[in-house]
Amino acid sequence: MLRLTQPNRADGIAFVILAALALLVFRGAEGAVEPLAKLHLEPVTLDPAYLPYYALRTVIRMFAALAASTLFTLTVATLAARSRRAGQIIVPALDILQSVPILGFLTFTVTFFMGLFPGNILGVELAAMFAIFTSQAWNMAFSFYQSLRSVPSDLEEVTQGFALSPIRRFLRLDLPFATPALVWNAMMSMSGGWFFVVASEAITVGNTTVTLPGIGSWLALAIERQDFGAIGEAVAMMGLVILLYDQLFFRPIVAWADRFRFEQTAGTERPSSWAYDLLRRTQLLPLLFAPVTAIGRLLLAIDPGRAATRIAAERQPHPAIERLWQLTVLLAVGAAFWWSARFVLATLGIGDIGQAFGLACLTMLRVIVLIALASIVWVPIGVWIGLNPKWAERLQPVAQFLAAFPANVLFPFAVILIVRWNLSPDIWLSPLMILGTQWYILFNVIAGASAIPNDLREAAGMFGVRGWQWWRQVALPGIFPFYVTGALTASGGSWNASIVAEAVSWGSRHLEAHGLGTYIAKATAAGDYPRVALGIVVMSAFVLSFNRLVWRPMYAFAERRLRLA
Repeated sequence: MLRLTQPNRADGIAFVILAALALLVFRGAEGAVEPLAKLHLEPVTLDPAYLPYYALRTVIRMFAALAASTLFTLTVATLAARSRRAGQIIVPALDILQSVPILGFLTFTVTFFMGLFPGNILGVELAAMFAIFTSQAWNMAFSFYQSLRSVPSDLEEVTQGFALSPIRRFLRLDLPFATPALVWNAMMSMSGGWFFVVASEAITVGNTTVTLPGIGSWLALAIERQDFGAIGEAVAMMGLVILLYDQLFFRPIVAWADRFRFEQTAGTERPSSWAYDLLRRTQLLPLLFAPVTAIGRLLLAIDPGRAATRIAAERQPHPAIERLWQLTVLLAVGAAFWWSARFVLATLGIGDIGQAFGLACLTMLRVIVLIALASIVWVPIGVWIGLNPKWAERLQPVAQFLAAFPANVLFPFAVILIVRWNLSPDIWLSPLMILGTQWYILFNVIAGASAIPNDLREAAGMFGVRGWQWWRQVALPGIFPFYVTGALTASGGSWNASIVAEAVSWGSRHLEAHGLGTYIAKATAAGDYPRVALGIVVMSAFVLSFNRLVWRPMYAFAERRLRLA
């Protein structure tokens, strides 16, 4: 029961900040429900006076997509972690979906969303938000899934001993335990959305291109006109926006989520946030969050109870039903591949399929080398940042800005340097593939290092565990499950980024590297849909196979040997 008290100074400051944010959201949202014809009457311009408004529209799209990604994560990842049957479908589906190019999603979703709101900008806005959602959701889902699969065994035993229902288990154990890692991955997903913002704000339907106001469309226009000044202005605005939402949104959440760290002794350092401290001092703000807490109480009120949960837990599936389920899954997968093969082979031959597989091998080689190099660089740095909360606070906005930096901005420099020094595009275009995805490794390692219990670190210090022994017995086991999540999503994202990184242009100059990304990009530009389908199917097959043969065994090893007991 909330008790009304006299508002204080913190209430006044918080009210001003929240009111300003509400006005900005209202100002940006009203432009999303106007007639579609307004986009043609007021096209995107490089006038600096419009840049703050464009930034506002982009940030609203990204936070809307982040909210949808969070809801998707909490439902789908939980279902995959707690139901073996559901996991047999959801986890491979996530493997495939993260490898499907963002342009592939736009091809099939733009018409659907525009049909929901004909003649209105809202349809195109929803299509753009969905495109950004596809660049955010998979990383968050994998992170939450990994956290739920690595819940300490003693906590598992407690929930079984008290016979907690699925709802109570989720609210009392799963969600709190997975929150710190989920917050860091939400930051990474937010930054990753910037990487694809150019593609998501320029929507093509048939021969018509609809350009939404935003930083992405500004960048696309600046690159098209080879305007370095406008590119610099967009990057500066991105930096300012990232700093603002880091201070007002992510840093307070990081400070709040630290209370859920799993450890048995008090930590020596805690992340801090002036905004979080301000909100804690308010007297009236809890009234705004009353609906959220009411939802939690409502979920507990409809709890089926311990007896029903115990009965459900004791009910074991019949072996025949289990085999039938596995057979159904295999038949569904086989039917999907058969339909794809029939569509492709209607116009293409075995030689075309062999060519696509050969190019996929080249792209896979690039991905493996880049992931290995990124791991060597970012694992030590991520461990150091995660174990030093004060430095994590200072470097957090810097890491977010670097992760959000669109690769498109560096394309001109890459083209100019490669042409100037007569370098091989097959080698020197490769770093562009990892530019936006290497941060998945860094952010997940930071989350893993910050989750290492303080009592374990103190025990290692007491026994003089240092150097390589400390890395082998403390740091690497502690971060390994998180690293696998980061490396898995980074590799999938690198496959996705290959479509824009293996074929780049600047003005009249065009460079191509041999690989599946170039194959799909050229087929898309030519409107060759059988080759587009073939490229996407081959890419999905490679990503799924690599995940099954490499990353999933690593997941299983982490769950079996490296989980906190």
